[in-house]
Amino acid sequence: MTENYSYPLNPEWTTEELIIVVNMWSKLEEVYEKKVDAESFLAVYQEFKQVVKSIGEERQLGNEFEELSGFSLYRVVKQAKLQKTGWLNRKDFVK
Repeated sequence: MTENYSYPLNPEWTTEELIIVVNMWSKLEEVYEKKVDAESFLAVYQEFKQVVKSIGEERQLGNEFEELSGFSLYRVVKQAKLQKTGWLNRKDFVK
């Protein structure tokens, strides 16, 4: 994982949308580095999906972020949806 990287963002987003997407990337980092419960992660993800509506754009941004940081949006979302409650355990989604 690289310590210095930029969040993938779309310059066409409004300030409010940028804040929502930055919150998603920040929460994803928190999942990997600390502890986050599945419910709070899914709440942030739902807000993110109001900005990034297409699955194609979500995949593109998620893949770009994973390439930069090593953190997988896809794997964490999958695990959070599977368990719905409780702490997200890093061992469940790390390669």
